This record gives sequence, C-alpha cells and structure tokens, in this order.
Amino acid sequence: MVDETNKEELLKQGDAELAASEQSSAAESGMSDREDARESEAKRSVLKAPKSPRQAIEPGTPPPPPGRSKAVRHPVIVFANFVLTVMLLAIVGIGGMLYFGKLTFDDTGPLTKEKTILVSRGTGLVTIASILEQQNVISNKHIFEYGVRLYKKDGALKAGEYLFRPGLSMHEVMNILTSGKSILHSVTIPEGYTSYQAMQVIKADPILTGDMPALPAEGALLPETYKFSRGTTRADLVKRMMNERTRAVEEVWKRRAADLPLANMEELVTLASIVEKETGQAGERTRVAGVFINRLKQGIKLQSDPTVIYGIFAGKGKPKGRPIFKSDLQNKNAYNTYHIPALTPGPIANPGRAALEAVANPSRTKDLFFVADGTGGHVFAETLKQHNLNVKRWRQIERQRIEARKKAEAAAKAKAAPQGQTAPQSEKPDAN
Repeated sequence: MVDETNKEELLKQGDAELAASEQSSAAESGMSDREDARESEAKRSVLKAPKSPRQAIEPGTPPPPPGRSKAVRHPVIVFANFVLTVMLLAIVGIGGMLYFGKLTFDDTGPLTKEKTILVSRGTGLVTIASILEQQNVISNKHIFEYGVRLYKKDGALKAGEYLFRPGLSMHEVMNILTSGKSILHSVTIPEGYTSYQAMQVIKADPILTGDMPALPAEGALLPETYKFSRGTTRADLVKRMMNERTRAVEEVWKRRAADLPLANMEELVTLASIVEKETGQAGERTRVAGVFINRLKQGIKLQSDPTVIYGIFAGKGKPKGRPIFKSDLQNKNAYNTYHIPALTPGPIANPGRAALEAVANPSRTKDLFFVADGTGGHVFAETLKQHNLNVKRWRQIERQRIEARKKAEAAAKAKAAPQGQTAPQSEKPDAN
C-alpha cells in the first residue's frame, strides 16, 4: 500500500515538474521571439537609415515586382485576352472606316462642270459606280457602292439619261439615280398630220431607238408634244400616242352634245379630222364644225376640199405649191365629199384634242357655207347667195395675189439677168 501511494505521489510530482519545464520553455521561447523581432526591426532601421548625406538624397532600390499569378498565365485566359483585343481593334477600325466613309459619301463631289451620263437598262451598281468615277462625278467607286448598299438602294437605281450638276455629293448622286428623273427629250406631231407624216417625224428623231412599227390607221394618233427619255423605242412612243388618242376620244365623247348626227366615236374622229384640215384658227374650229353638223343634219354634201386632196394623194399629202384643179373636184373617189353624200369612210388626218372638242360641242348657228377670207381665216354664210358673194371677193383677192407674185418674179429675173439681155417672159398658168 505504501509503495502504491509513493508511486502516485512520484507520478504527480513528475507531471508538475514537466508542466513547469514546459512553461519555462515557453517563456524562454517568447522572450527569444521578441528578441528576434527587435533584432529584425533594428536591421531594417539600419537599412533605412542613410549611411551618408549623399545616400540621403538618392532613391533607394525599389522592391522587386510581385510575380504573375498562375491563373493569369493559364492558356485559356491568354487566348481569351487575345480574342478580346482583336475584337476591340476590329470594332474601332470598322467604326473609323464607317465614319470616314459617311463623311466622304456626304461630302462635296469632284465634278466641276455639268455632265450628262446615260445609264443603260440592265446596268448594275458596280458598273454604274465605275462609270461615275471615270466621268469624275464621284471620287471613290467603292465608297459609293458600299453607301448605296447600306442605304439598301442597290436595286432601286433606274436606267436613263441623267444630268449631274457640279459638286454633287455621292448621296445626292444616289438620290438622282433612284428618282428616275432623267433628262426628257420631246417630239412634236402637229395637229392635222396624217399618220404617214407623223411616222416620218418619228423616224427622223435622232434620240428614239429601234425599228419603225407598222403604219397606224389614219386618225389613230393624238397629235401633241411627247416627252420621252433617251432609250425610248419608236414602237413604244407610237403605242403611247395611240393610247393617248383612245383616252382623249373617250373623254370627249362622254361630253358630246346630245343631238349630234354622229353614230359613234369613229365618226366623231372622222369629222374632227376634216375640221382640223379646214382651219388652223383655234377660234374658228367650233364654227366650222357647226357648218358641217348643219349640213349632215340637212343631208347636204360637205364639199370639203381637204377630202378631195386626201382621196387623190392619201396620207402623203398634196405636193407643196400645187393648186386644186376643177378636175380634182370632179375626181370620183370614196373621199371626195363633192360626190359622196355623207362623211368619208374614215379620218383624213389625225385631229387634235381641240378639233375633237369642237365637233363634240359645235357652235349653234345656221351657217351652211364658209370660204377663205384672205387673212388665214374664213367668212361664213347662211345662204348660197351670201356665199357666192364671199367666193367672188375671195377670187378677187386670189387674182391680186397671183398678179403681185408674177410681178415680183419678173422683177427678180430682170435683176438677175446680165446687162443687155431681156429676162424671158413667164408662162401663162393653166386655165384650170
């Protein structure tokens, strides 16, 4: 029992000594750590403190930079940074190009004088841009192409002949080409021309293109001044003239007087063509139309000289200077209204809109006759007696004109003949 008790006491004493030893070691360790810290601080102080006045004003050696993180050096991160850099540079570059292109597209162009350029049908944007650059209308064909495409106008450029003013920007040039407002040329068909004469005008026009179409029927065209762009074909223009005539006749027919002795629109055109050939005076058309309407109502022959001429010479017309002879009036043909009791089989020319209107709404008079008055107009009469007096005065005017013309011709020949020679006498005109 004693031994056991001693053993326990010995163990407790050993544990206490061990604990005291550990505390002593810890205290010594703490003191050692504090001493080490003080030594390190002293060393740093020594390092920081300048050794001399010169060192005091000189900068110290900087500490080395920290090393790169391993995560930053990862290949995926490196590649991602590269892609982002490229994308950023691309965005900046494209933005700069677009900005420069927009400025150039809207800037004043290089053209210094007006220039006309023809854009043919089927010409594409690339070709148009090249032509414009070659003609100095634009400064850069590529910027023009890209600009037109960005505005989504590449499919809207129209063929035609365009006039470009000096200094136009590419934007303005694009607007002109998409507007289709090309240079317009014109051709005029005088009122009263036959279809043959009208087609000769169309054939001779240097701007129209293509072959001549078939000769239209007499009275199928509307005489007017027609505007057209370069590249228009002759066939297209003739078709347009025929359509305009149909539209005009239909409009006039709807507004006609109710008591006209005309069966249809074709008879309206036929009588209008006779009125057109009888007078060139705008103020006389309705009165001349009134005479013919009165005659038709009373069954009197029209007795119109232009119908006689058409019956003999057709659409080519009477040769200039050739008079109408009595034998012409006696020539029996389908168009001679001195023989046929009514209208001619068809028109003798292409009447204008005014002649159509005159026949549709003629003057309300009792006139049955008219004859030339020597001034380019006519004098009208209700009775044959009045008319014969008017005809007599007209013939006197004609004789005076013939005599005056003969004297003028004789004087001209005498002046032109060499001295000492007598000018030959002029031949007597045909008694007819």
